[in-house]
Amino acid sequence: MTIHPTAKDFHHMWKRACDTAGRCIDEEKEYNKQRWDKSHMEPDFKEGEQVSVSTLNFNNLKGPMKMRDSFVGHFTIIKLRGK
Repeated sequence: MTIHPTAKDFHHMWKRACDTAGRCIDEEKEYNKQRWDKSHMEPDFKEGEQVSVSTLNFNNLKGPMKMRDSFVGHFTIIKLRGK
């Protein structure tokens, strides 16, 4: 490698850097997928079951966070959507 690389040298350096970055990204995606799959459990809800809904991400509730209910309802599942 020289201090002032030619266009051809620069092209090869750039190509190697892109290939290395692509491999690293693929390895990280596989690693993250394995970690997720190891700890994730699909919920097994059924129609007619009673469920509560978390209010953690509700932005329209008034009052201090400490005083809010953590969950609302006992809602009956009418129909399942998705998987």
